[in-house]
Amino acid sequence: MSTRAERIEQALRAAFAPTVLQVADESHRHARHADRMDLPAGETHYAVTMVAESLRPLSRVERSRAVHEALAAEFKTGLHALSLSLSVP
Repeated sequence: MSTRAERIEQALRAAFAPTVLQVADESHRHARHADRMDLPAGETHYAVTMVAESLRPLSRVERSRAVHEALAAEFKTGLHALSLSLSVP
């Protein structure tokens, strides 16, 4: 079984063909949010750094929306938050 980070990387590679892609699990920094005590301790918060030519025609907001759309299945199964750094080469 793959980790959420591996699935995120796989989905983003398939959707955007990035030249640079880094996916970091930052869940440990967000364990037990005061407003979300129901969240598990891991695989909920990620930082994504991605450089992809396919992002060029998109505005900053469109880029973010496209990434969220590519990861919709992960959001449905416990992904809670993404920190995004998206750029073009």
